[in-house]
Amino acid sequence: MIKFFRSKIALALSLMVVVFFFGVVGYRYIANYTWVEAVYMTIITVTTVGFSEVRPLDADAQVFTIVLIVSSVFIFGFAISVVSEYVLSRNTLQTLKKKRVRNTIKNLENHVVLCGFGRNGQQAAERLRAYQKPFVVIEKDKEIIQANENEVLFVEGDINDDEVLLEAGLKKAQYLVTALPDDALNLFVVLSARQLNKDLFIISRASQATSIKKLEFAGANKVIMPDKIGGDHMASLVVMPDLITFMDQLSMEGGDTTNLEEVEIADFNEAPSFHSIRDLDLRRKTGCTIIGYIDPAGKYTINPEADMELEPKGKVIVLGRPEQIRKLNEMFHIEHLNTGKI
Repeated sequence: MIKFFRSKIALALSLMVVVFFFGVVGYRYIANYTWVEAVYMTIITVTTVGFSEVRPLDADAQVFTIVLIVSSVFIFGFAISVVSEYVLSRNTLQTLKKKRVRNTIKNLENHVVLCGFGRNGQQAAERLRAYQKPFVVIEKDKEIIQANENEVLFVEGDINDDEVLLEAGLKKAQYLVTALPDDALNLFVVLSARQLNKDLFIISRASQATSIKKLEFAGANKVIMPDKIGGDHMASLVVMPDLITFMDQLSMEGGDTTNLEEVEIADFNEAPSFHSIRDLDLRRKTGCTIIGYIDPAGKYTINPEADMELEPKGKVIVLGRPEQIRKLNEMFHIEHLNTGKI
């Protein structure tokens, strides 16, 4: 529809240019005006300002002026109507789009609310999209929103406003990721979000090491320092480059390329009765290997023993090639939520 209106606007502008040149050439050769006088007469005629002629017009010039006035009135009227219709239609389209976004967000559950769409926010969004995890981004920069609104669900507004958080579906969200560059803003978001949703899992960015304890005290479950992670990663590449490169290859993008999977024990309900990792027998069935176990209290066990007892609310970390991970998901009907797109 926008392309249609743009073509009409281009047509209107073209007709206006044609009328202008038609008037200039007509006054130059019919009324024998100079080029400057012809331009002046054309402008005061098509704009109907009512200034007097440069000098009296003969009969032929008067007829030409009548034709020029009538044609310019119709063409300028057409141009005004096209521009007005375009502006009204654009506003209507934006209103309908915002309404559709709000309805989509209302239907989301267990999604991620992502605060900020800067460098870190965009990287987080890209990874969430790769893993098909639904998310909503809160952003106040209109240019950023317009550049990405066809791929991302945006809520436009100030992150300090609780109404904006609620509009993003915070009450029904499972995670909140605040990736703002200012630690004070992240702290405020964590405090507000924790008050609005006690069960929310909050992940916050921190720029200063001194902010970590404050963010955790405010209610953040995890605090990430991107600069520290980047520095540690580069140093590790110097000390043990092959191992770090191998770790980078374990989980590249998600979807069909993932090598790691986090699976809740409850997802194995359709499997035969089991009490331990040995009972699951994932290595024989799917080719995947269990490399970690997380008990309901959050304790991590790396490379657990085969006889380790599993609890219903625990989780296992599974390692395998992409086709083995897909086989695991298909065998136990482990599904991931679709991402929220417009």
